[in-house]
Amino acid sequence: MSRVVYEVVEHDGGWAYKFDNVFSETYPTHAAAHAAAVAAAAEQRVPGPTEVIQFEDEKGQWHEETAKGNDRPSTEVEDK
Repeated sequence: MSRVVYEVVEHDGGWAYKFDNVFSETYPTHAAAHAAAVAAAAEQRVPGPTEVIQFEDEKGQWHEETAKGNDRPSTEVEDK
């Protein structure tokens, strides 16, 4: 099982959460960013339908695979 950790950090004059160096929108307070990160983490754990997906890798090659709807990551929120 994969693991997703959202980090709540100062960003762009306010607060945001990030994962893998991708930032959320900026929130005015730490508490608001933390609450948004908790909500995003909860959504990541919700199972969905199994679907066939297509994606392009970093070399420009396209791939197709089946994404199982019940294969959800474990999630957590860390304050930095």
